[in-house]
Amino acid sequence: MLTYIDWHTSPEIFEVFGFPIRWYGLMFAMAFLAGYQVLSYIFKKESRSLEEADELLLYAMIATVVGARMGHYFFYEYPLLLSDPVKFFISMIKPPYAGLASHGAVIGMLIAFYLYSKKRNVPYLYVTDRVVPTAALGGAFIRFGNLMNSEIVGKQTDVPWAFNFFNDPSLGHDYFEVVPRHPSQLYECLSCLVLFVILMWFWSRKKQNTTNGFMTAVFLLYVFILRFFYEFLKENQVSFENDMTFNMGQWLSVPVILFAIGILVYAFRNPRKELK
Repeated sequence: MLTYIDWHTSPEIFEVFGFPIRWYGLMFAMAFLAGYQVLSYIFKKESRSLEEADELLLYAMIATVVGARMGHYFFYEYPLLLSDPVKFFISMIKPPYAGLASHGAVIGMLIAFYLYSKKRNVPYLYVTDRVVPTAALGGAFIRFGNLMNSEIVGKQTDVPWAFNFFNDPSLGHDYFEVVPRHPSQLYECLSCLVLFVILMWFWSRKKQNTTNGFMTAVFLLYVFILRFFYEFLKENQVSFENDMTFNMGQWLSVPVILFAIGILVYAFRNPRKELK
């Protein structure tokens, strides 16, 4: 008989004066702290000011939180919008912010970086190329937070590394029965770490001869092609997905993949512009 991994972790680490410190919140904060260190290193190596890195981080933080929150509600909670619009918008802005969607975060960041590039008068795709390594690293932290929350679990499997996710009543969700499942959060976490290493290696070795947009396209293609296939290993997040051939995460990944292909074509057709 195979021995699987029993996953009993609590989403809370400890309390400070009655205020719970949660794994997901800690990983979310670590994503930005670690990302800032990487971004500062990149800007320093390229003789750009840390003030620019500070401002870019602020844009990224606001865009990620707002975009991810709005994305979750408009992509996954739209039945509530149709039935009770007032409750929909109140729930979206009212804490705790339990629902966040990565596709919404991507949309938010793409818009924010455009505004940043206009303000700083630097090529848009130059900015996104410098951010994507930090986004890959941040994705690893976020998915590890999902693992500690026992959320976004995989489907039942008999692979020897399967996890038995034991439900925590405080999380408010139910995964039917405790059976061995794919640790899909861990798959995506490790994939993001591999992508981070690839992008940082590519930037350090090839940045002088690389067209703006290439790293951005690689990031989007890698993340969302994998996301499309990883979804086959996951339980659906919301009930309306049960009647869909492809779930919401897969349908949302398709336009991102097409957008990335468009960036790749644009990058190769347009020579790199020198920064001012």
